[in-house]
Amino acid sequence: MKNIIHDIGVASQIGKYSDAVEAPSTSRLLFLSGTPGLTSDGHLPESFEGQAEQAWRNILALLERAAMGPEHLVKISQYLIRPEDISRYPPIRAKWLGDHRPASMLVVIPALVRPDFLIEIEAFAVAPR
Repeated sequence: MKNIIHDIGVASQIGKYSDAVEAPSTSRLLFLSGTPGLTSDGHLPESFEGQAEQAWRNILALLERAAMGPEHLVKISQYLIRPEDISRYPPIRAKWLGDHRPASMLVVIPALVRPDFLIEIEAFAVAPR
């Protein structure tokens, strides 16, 4: 089953995402924890771009483990700790999502669980059974 996009025109004025995404009730739901740009061996890139790229690699690896892909993402929340990274982030996100437009939220917060984390991404995915 395909997810249904409900747009009222607000999201498209801000970025490349949907106002709302409806998932069929007979679907598989995957809830991804907040995922920083940390590798499985504990390496953390120093730059924002490096951490953002790694966070997306982590998201895609989790989706693949669940036999899903980026097209199954219905909602993502992205947390940054520095306002100056807001303009650097959209091209990185677009690289991993392509034309897919999940519902989305991007916020700048004072801190993440570790002071060296510059970004964390939380996601929800839906796929047919």
